[in-house]
Amino acid sequence: MAQPPCPAPHNPLPPLCVSLAADPAVISPQDPTLLIGSSLVATCTVSPDFPLKAADLYWTLNGRRLPATSYATLGPATLSVALAHLNGSRQQSGDNLVLPPEKPVNITCWSKNMKDLTCKWAPGTEGETFLHTNYTLKYKLRWYGRDNTCQEYHTAGPYSCHIPKDLALFTPYEIWVEASNRLGVAVSDVVMLDLLDVVTTDPPPDVHVSRVGDLEDQLSVRWSSPPALKDFLFQAKYQIQYRVEDSSEWKVVDDVGNQTSCRLAGLRPGTVYFVQVRCNPFGIYGSKKAGIWSDWSNPTAASTPRSVN
Repeated sequence: MAQPPCPAPHNPLPPLCVSLAADPAVISPQDPTLLIGSSLVATCTVSPDFPLKAADLYWTLNGRRLPATSYATLGPATLSVALAHLNGSRQQSGDNLVLPPEKPVNITCWSKNMKDLTCKWAPGTEGETFLHTNYTLKYKLRWYGRDNTCQEYHTAGPYSCHIPKDLALFTPYEIWVEASNRLGVAVSDVVMLDLLDVVTTDPPPDVHVSRVGDLEDQLSVRWSSPPALKDFLFQAKYQIQYRVEDSSEWKVVDDVGNQTSCRLAGLRPGTVYFVQVRCNPFGIYGSKKAGIWSDWSNPTAASTPRSVN
């Protein structure tokens, strides 16, 4: 005969007490948080108003019935179970066996037009597999600053935070991430950076693509420098990518340099091409670091002349 489970608390333990009927039973302890690899002794006590005894109960773990050698009768209506070296619970209704957080890794940051700072990171190996983990990004000026806490999370993905203002130039920052759950706190390695070394910008505006007279295999591409950086001393390099209308494969032109125009050659006659441009600002105020590529501009289309033959 099928044996339905006793009612369980909202976040049930990995082991479940099962009885011959669906009347109330109390499991103790309720909703503990345990380190993976821990041991546990739990009890299930049937209500005295219901005619069930400890002998009518058994335990299951992750849907499998445990052997009788793992539990003991503590009274006429109470059955206990002893579990050792527990792994993570596979029950969808509760995750009570958990790991302390691992330190976050791979912190990367970028500054849009030197006006803000956005950082991303990766969780440790286990991430949030067994227990929800809170992440806090902190930062301070390297030599004399106080600790600050980032407030705008998930702006560039699940593990990211955005600092919108009040940032200093010409002074390096220390940046780190703290991960915390009910079993502890883990702190990432500290990253040191200067905003001038992690600048990115908006895509180049005013991208125009046009024919080069009657040359059937060429198109001319022109664009403007990012306006947000026009008052700053910096260099820039550009990339172009283009594709034919009926293809998803982009071809990249790497050697555009600091020019704001380029001619594409070797194209197919009578063909529509989509073109995008992006910018890498570098050497801002003498920074020695490579810049960070902007997003690509929106695609701009133009067609080569048809062949006269």
